[in-house]
Amino acid sequence: MKKYLLFLGLISCLQAYTQKMQGLALTPPMGWNSWNTFATNINEQLVKDIADIMVSSGMKDAGYEYLVLDDGWMAMERDKDGNLVADPKKFPHGIKALADYVHAKGLKFGLYNCAGTKTCAGYPGTRGYEYQDARYYAAHGVDYLKFDWCNTEGINAKEAYTTMSKALAATGSPIVFSLCEWGQNKPWEWASNVGHLWRTTGDISNVFAGTKNMGTWQALGVLKIIDLQKGLRAYAGPGHWNDPDMLEVGNGLTDAENRAHFSMWCILAAPLMAGNDLRKMTVATKNVLINKNVIAVDQDPLGIEGFAYTEKDSVETWLKPLQNGDWAVCFLNRSNKPVKFSMDWKQHPIVDTLSKATLNAVTNIYNIKNLWTNTTEGNTNKPYSNTVGGHDVIMLRLQKSN
Repeated sequence: MKKYLLFLGLISCLQAYTQKMQGLALTPPMGWNSWNTFATNINEQLVKDIADIMVSSGMKDAGYEYLVLDDGWMAMERDKDGNLVADPKKFPHGIKALADYVHAKGLKFGLYNCAGTKTCAGYPGTRGYEYQDARYYAAHGVDYLKFDWCNTEGINAKEAYTTMSKALAATGSPIVFSLCEWGQNKPWEWASNVGHLWRTTGDISNVFAGTKNMGTWQALGVLKIIDLQKGLRAYAGPGHWNDPDMLEVGNGLTDAENRAHFSMWCILAAPLMAGNDLRKMTVATKNVLINKNVIAVDQDPLGIEGFAYTEKDSVETWLKPLQNGDWAVCFLNRSNKPVKFSMDWKQHPIVDTLSKATLNAVTNIYNIKNLWTNTTEGNTNKPYSNTVGGHDVIMLRLQKSN
């Protein structure tokens, strides 16, 4: 009897430990989210158009699979039974029909809610309805839940997100759980078994350097968010990712800034959630978003987040270990003027203390591939010299040749 009780206790502990749905988001999730461009101005036709373009533009083939509706999809009140209700004017055929349309395109469908009593835009929040809402998502074919952190006065973040995680797992449906807690309660320290990704900062804005005044708060520029990622890489890996927020590629940044922004998110092994109007994107924007060479760095199966190696004359050198002994290298120019730089690969071996991967150009020769020009640029037998444009990057992949 004692052994049986001990066994039950171990099973209970194991279930408590493995509370989130396992086996999901083994590489950083990729997709599209409505908020950055449309805020609450969303509707059924927009979603169908976006799904169509995700396929026709090559984004689906490049790895983008989640189409996520952010805040504003609900009616202002729950029904008489306490169930969430889609806004009947915006979504006259309901959420299930919309999810079915997205699934028929070979994509996955996501929704938004909030840990508080109301969402950030004032729609019904989930506090007190966690298990009921989880059943709603499962019944409506939802594959991804973004869970925000507005109107949460007096609520404990770890408790709230843990409850929602258990509610989703109880449905048995494979729903990726995205914690949008803004990093206020250091979710990287406790959320690896709660969610599949967690926000590390406040909201991003479509500026490269500095912040954007939003009235009562400041939205962060790309460089500000990059700086806030330093020191967090040990917490990320397959199934549990640091999330520096959605992409602003195509939302007013220059082509160089789009390239730099996208490259750094890939070096950081960040989720890649596009946030632009896909119906109006330029060829240059599309070519950034679907660059498979750069995406391969983000989606590398090892799941190791990159790190800042050196900084000189406003150029930061970032490194990311990849499978098969390869390395990604990103030279990020934080200034708005071109800067010449040089990298002597043989100066000394580079060792990543986290993964124990070693870049040793003394004992190994690496071929150098430029991931944006898709050209080979020699090998590591010679120092690498180049000029990186203002607010731009040069991104390389070092591939072992022996």
